[in-house]
Amino acid sequence: MTNITNVMHTRHPIYIATSAAMLCASLQPCMAAAPQYPNKPVRIVTSEVGGGADIIARLIAPDLSTALGQPVIVENRPSGVIPGNVVSKATPDGHTLLFISSSFWTLPFMQNVPWDPVKDFAPVTLATSSPNIVIVHPSMAAKSVPELIALAKAKPGELNYASGASGASTHLAAELFKAMAGVNIVRVPYRGNGPAFNAFLGGQTQLMFSTASVVTPHINSGKLRALAVTSTQPSALFPGLPTVAASGVPGYESGSTSGMFTPAGSPPSIVNRLHRESIQILNQPEMKRKLLATGLETVASTPAQFLSAIKLDMTRLGKVIRDAGIRAE
Repeated sequence: MTNITNVMHTRHPIYIATSAAMLCASLQPCMAAAPQYPNKPVRIVTSEVGGGADIIARLIAPDLSTALGQPVIVENRPSGVIPGNVVSKATPDGHTLLFISSSFWTLPFMQNVPWDPVKDFAPVTLATSSPNIVIVHPSMAAKSVPELIALAKAKPGELNYASGASGASTHLAAELFKAMAGVNIVRVPYRGNGPAFNAFLGGQTQLMFSTASVVTPHINSGKLRALAVTSTQPSALFPGLPTVAASGVPGYESGSTSGMFTPAGSPPSIVNRLHRESIQILNQPEMKRKLLATGLETVASTPAQFLSAIKLDMTRLGKVIRDAGIRAE
């Protein structure tokens, strides 16, 4: 009688090879059908129409659509909790992005939110930055930051500053200045940066830490006096204007930044591609010119640099928010 074990041993290599070939053949249709990224329209969720993040998202969307080979649609949601909530719940496949300003990662210090800006999102790139500008009404005697500090210390509680909504860059920049310069200036809040700036121009307040985009024509006309920029380095937006840090408040830095995220858990290959395509778009000379014209400087950071900037902001500004008792309105 034939030894069954010997037959099986003899046939075993052929059996294995045949089975492996059949298995590979059966998997090939599945592998060929694996979806490529992107395989449908990509949406960029951002804040309200006309806001800074919305403007940047709409500037880069056409070029990103060309680079990805799919339509890129900008989807506006009310500022605050909602944009982050939408994206944090989205499928982490790179088809839903968040483009938002720095108030996104300071908001959790001012109210309860259903997401964590670090744990629930994967940073793609810190796209832009815009410093605030320390401006005073021409009727004020102060012509520099040291003179402003001296005046504020001589008149504690008598100088008023205008700001937009609680937690806006115009608000946090002033509160950080108060803490670091050791002065007592009083906030006069308005519903937005526009109304705050108009009140300042009308002489209702003496100073403001204004957004860069609205002040240039008024500086040139002499309707206001610019003392310094709040960035760490001199800004291309205002050549020749010193920084607050170099004007007697070492280490001071404030402003508004914006960047792109995907939901946490997105494949690294997708995050890397989005980063690569985004920074190529942002670094185009024409795109830089358009951004500069709206008061924005191009950053185009790596994801790691973006995450580091977020954590630094949360440490610095989180303390300011807690110490000043700032709550969202």
